[in-house]
Amino acid sequence: MSAPPVVDLPIEDERLAQDVATGLAAVEKLLRSSVESEDAFVTEASKHLIEAGGKRFRTLMVLLAAQFGDPSAPGVVPGAVVIELTHLGSLYHDDVMDEAPVRRGSPSANARWDNTVAILTGDYLFAQASDILADLGPDLIRIQAQTFSRLVQGQIRETVGPRDDEDPIAHYLSVLADKTGSLIAASGRFGALLSGAPADVEERLSRACEAIGVAFQLGDDLLDVASTGIQSGKTPGTDLREGVKTLPVLYALAAGDSPRLTSLLSGPVAEEDVDEALTLLRAHPAMARARAELKAWVDRARADISGLPDIPARTAFLALCDYVVERSG
Repeated sequence: MSAPPVVDLPIEDERLAQDVATGLAAVEKLLRSSVESEDAFVTEASKHLIEAGGKRFRTLMVLLAAQFGDPSAPGVVPGAVVIELTHLGSLYHDDVMDEAPVRRGSPSANARWDNTVAILTGDYLFAQASDILADLGPDLIRIQAQTFSRLVQGQIRETVGPRDDEDPIAHYLSVLADKTGSLIAASGRFGALLSGAPADVEERLSRACEAIGVAFQLGDDLLDVASTGIQSGKTPGTDLREGVKTLPVLYALAAGDSPRLTSLLSGPVAEEDVDEALTLLRAHPAMARARAELKAWVDRARADISGLPDIPARTAFLALCDYVVERSG
């Protein structure tokens, strides 16, 4: 079985590229088999998002991090599957909360079936991840529990919104760190720990991967405003239509220097106003500020990566930092 599409990251070292491709294929095989059930419907619902595709970004982080130890260690592939199952389970739940009709270009599970099926399928994926995790040892179980706690708290804080005395921008960035960055940080930590990499390498990889994860999400924020549909893979202004206050929106609202833009961004933007809102936001200094924030997170990642052993995987991580900046425009 061939590996699924991943982040368009050129890996110059042929041996590393082959190792990653082999690892991705092994993860994909175990990922699919791990959700199979005696009940055909459970299997179908569980494979729904797996078969819809995805970049397997977190799997890539695990496999690259494992290069700093023994990448062929027996726990690396199962560890990557645990991470991917956790991510996929959270997507089933996210789509229910967001009432999303589409995920990865296909009908979401809640749209294809209903909310109850989507919620229970997400729970099933979490259970399957825990079953695999039980064989990887107490340290990995603890990391997963702490990561899942952060992920859920981030989702809760996003749902509730910032407190009256809390800076909305600081709140937003901390939510991203918990909701998105935490699982990507765990990906780096899993790869390092399961491959037997040194403790200082594990810590550096965890911090770097979290920063990359936050930066990647900030790139999505920018792409939703600045890109064409072909470039981003989704309709520009999707977040504006849904009333999601991403970082460029928060910076524009904080500036308060354009009454018309402030009015448009105060809630979900009506379809007939989306083009105007995009035009005004693209020309606003908020975009430059958001790009600067993204670059600051990437620079944090680079600082930790630069302290890693000089092997091809370090070069690949640095190339990933470049990719995250370049894709944001």
